[in-house]
Amino acid sequence: MPKLRILVLTSSTGGGHDARAEAFAEWCFQLYRHDVDVRIEQMLEESSVVNRTGVNMYNSIQRNAPWAHNVFYAAVEVLSYLNSHHVTFGNKYYVKVLEEYRPHLVFSVHDCLNRGYFQTARKILGPDRVRCATYCGEFSGGWGYSRNWIEPTVDMYFSRTRTANDYAIKKGIAPEKTRVRGYLMLPRSHIEVLGPADRRVYRSKRLGLDPDLFTVFLATGGNGANNHRDLLPALVKYADRVQAIVICGRNKQTYNELVHWRTVHPEFNCHIEGYSETVHLLMQASDAIVTRGGTTTCAKALHFQCPIIFNAFGGIMPQEELTWKFFRNGAASEKIERAEDFARIIDRWMEDAAVYAGVRENFLKLRYEEDPTILIDELVTLANEVAGVKVRRQPWPRPNGNGKALQAILSGS
Repeated sequence: MPKLRILVLTSSTGGGHDARAEAFAEWCFQLYRHDVDVRIEQMLEESSVVNRTGVNMYNSIQRNAPWAHNVFYAAVEVLSYLNSHHVTFGNKYYVKVLEEYRPHLVFSVHDCLNRGYFQTARKILGPDRVRCATYCGEFSGGWGYSRNWIEPTVDMYFSRTRTANDYAIKKGIAPEKTRVRGYLMLPRSHIEVLGPADRRVYRSKRLGLDPDLFTVFLATGGNGANNHRDLLPALVKYADRVQAIVICGRNKQTYNELVHWRTVHPEFNCHIEGYSETVHLLMQASDAIVTRGGTTTCAKALHFQCPIIFNAFGGIMPQEELTWKFFRNGAASEKIERAEDFARIIDRWMEDAAVYAGVRENFLKLRYEEDPTILIDELVTLANEVAGVKVRRQPWPRPNGNGKALQAILSGS
């Protein structure tokens, strides 16, 4: 049986791009099973030494000196000129993938994998045999919204918010090609939903925490950039009313240090993990999250109604600035640049519960419900314009609210 083939272009600059690529692939399997074949390519890392070096530099800057990313970002913007009509770095590898796989759709979830990549795909495969689409995860426009996102010849362009969509149109994307689709998360994130009672059980049974204490989630990306040790003293001060969930990403040193820290602070309830595959559940078990402005984490926090305190230690990277600006303007969300900033926020929340209630109310005004399958169906339909393959759509197993999801979570299945 012929299959519909979709090539997803991503790169591990941070974790959000890969998370969206993986979510798309999993949704395709859930909805279309073997009728849709998805191939994910780490195109920057695999295609050239220059690109791979750039990815490593990006992640190093994010971990160690976010302020320096303004210079790096400005340099990367030059790619929008180098890739105006073709791929400059890594073209040989990309062409090889196109010739071997012959995708019906090239789907980019990364800013540096649009310009030149779509033109090259049409040249190699034929303009009537491939479609091209982009999912841009930015929350707003301005400095930080890369020119590399904007390839006017794209067939379909997805933005996370109406604000970002308007900016894309301003920069050259035809309005009729644009769609606003806020969430691109794994299917389990939409199915494993905790109600109020479930949340208390999850806190106590799975995390070993008090089901009733105010819970702060100290988060980090996969590379483990964090300031947990600086923030925890502000929480320990209220050990009788506050507890913490802490994840360390792939930073073993931080994990080891915090395990020891927890031992010498027995008065404070604290759940610690390394790299977590259950962030969607940890957010649902939390009353607030401290995180940098990564788009995927912040989108999940909004979806799961977990107000954000933005970690701006060492400065804010340009892309993070777009996220911070969206939540600052829309919900008056706060950022912290020092431990003292965090302590003042926690002090205010603990002194007057109405302050936190107001923060949460403002935050939730930005939230909206969305059927996550719409985006997937739109992309599959776009690919099928040139494939002409008969694909069978499976029903989506929505949460049924009978507690079975929680039982599976608690049993580890």
